Amino acid sequence: MKMMDRRRLMVENQIKRRGIYSEELLAAFIKVERHLFVPEDLQHLAYEDSPLKIGGGQTISQPYIVALMLELLELKKSDRVLEIGTGSGYQTALLAELAEAVFTVERIETLLLRAKKLLTELGYRNVNYLIGDGTQGWKGGEPQCDKFDKIIVSAAAPEIPESLIQQLGENGIMVIPAGSQFSQDLIVIKRSNDELITSNHGGCTFVPLIGKEGWRA
Repeated sequence: MKMMDRRRLMVENQIKRRGIYSEELLAAFIKVERHLFVPEDLQHLAYEDSPLKIGGGQTISQPYIVALMLELLELKKSDRVLEIGTGSGYQTALLAELAEAVFTVERIETLLLRAKKLLTELGYRNVNYLIGDGTQGWKGGEPQCDKFDKIIVSAAAPEIPESLIQQLGENGIMVIPAGSQFSQDLIVIKRSNDELITSNHGGCTFVPLIGKEGWRA
């Protein structure tokens, strides 16, 4: 079966069938070639509903979880999005399809450089990259930006990092897994009139968010 056909089946069976119907979101999942973002020996598993190892003790999340998190972000084409945990760059590509600008932070240099190379080759020009502590957000990154419309965190925090809350703009939305290192809840935080409204969207399991306001290495 061709990769395009496998992507369409992934979208139909793993995402749309589970209640995610945004046309823009589904189109992005059909367009972005997930198999390019996983090791060659795992490419035959790229469109299965499961996370896959990408090296450095990190994983690429299962397609449905990525889709759910992106839906919860309520993305707009005009959004500036802060992504914590570049990883393989797959979610970064999806964000780049759906938002105006992406600011992505990764603590593991080899992963970020690999993702940057691939995303550049694929023609994404609206992504900005930073090697650093994701719990601190876009600290010291170029171009400078201190507030974001949306923030998405692809690793589990013991508590919501205060630095990320401070970088969430008015009417902004943050999606972040939080809890223990072994089991978390998917938390959505919305800022409205400088108040934070929090909701819980069920259990999940992510690698730990390591940094000053996260877990120790």
